[in-house]
Amino acid sequence: MSFYVLASTFANNILPILLLGAAGFALGKLLHIESRSLGRVVFYVFSPVLIFDLLIQNRLDWSEALSVMVLTICIVVTMGVLTYLLASLFKLERSAMIAILITTMFANTGNYGLPLVSFAFGEQALSYAGIYFVTTTVLFYTLGVFIASLGHMNLKDAALGLFRIPTMYAVVLAFVIIALEIQIPGPVDRAIELAANGTIPLMLILLGVELTRVEFSGSLRAMQLSVGLRLLVAPFVALLLTGVFDIQGFARQASVTEAAMPSMVSSTVLATEYNLDARLVTAIIFISTILSPLTLTPLLVFLGR
Repeated sequence: MSFYVLASTFANNILPILLLGAAGFALGKLLHIESRSLGRVVFYVFSPVLIFDLLIQNRLDWSEALSVMVLTICIVVTMGVLTYLLASLFKLERSAMIAILITTMFANTGNYGLPLVSFAFGEQALSYAGIYFVTTTVLFYTLGVFIASLGHMNLKDAALGLFRIPTMYAVVLAFVIIALEIQIPGPVDRAIELAANGTIPLMLILLGVELTRVEFSGSLRAMQLSVGLRLLVAPFVALLLTGVFDIQGFARQASVTEAAMPSMVSSTVLATEYNLDARLVTAIIFISTILSPLTLTPLLVFLGR
């Protein structure tokens, strides 16, 4: 793996993401943009449209989509078990353990993972990445909320919360249209294409804006554990499980790349809502995002062979 190959992979696939993210970071600092409002626009409009467009254009097989969903669940649960065991071994405080469980189990598969897969492996791989992203989102707002609430969550409210995730409706609608071979009207199709094309740049701007809220924590051991597991261990777990499930090609490239992403920025929402160590959570997100090019670059070269 030569330096030229690494540098070229970084410049072509990761640097564009960092540049747009940096632009969002600068806007957040200089203009004090409210990330919550921008995030809602992405969450309720652009993200569902992108996923819908990906599924419609590439028309994934049901069995392939199901395999990626099951793989995603296995990766998230495996990372949770490993994190819990190591946190117990290091005798971390309960608040720190919950914080690193959230940041280690759930990766930034949306506004970082989707554009990276698109740049590195193209539209076909992006369809599988979309399935991975949707599954992660559902797990985050169910299992993630349950963990953050320390087991005191109202399960009925959690179940009802699934119906507030618009991306789920986009997936269901896409599969219905594919199954029934429904033709989308021209004006609607163009509107979908227009919105889908603007989603990834908007996601990257949002990523930069959200990183302006970072506060550093003194829980150095917990931070090192979470960042190490997220960036170094998660890709190996994903590679192992893709072998177990016999997932190959674009699905393997997309799934392993998504699994190797830094911590999910939305973890800060749970940290605030459930009184976790918010400073630790935001520090992990920031550090893992900054360091991620060092691990993602050689991984992309490996997957591209």
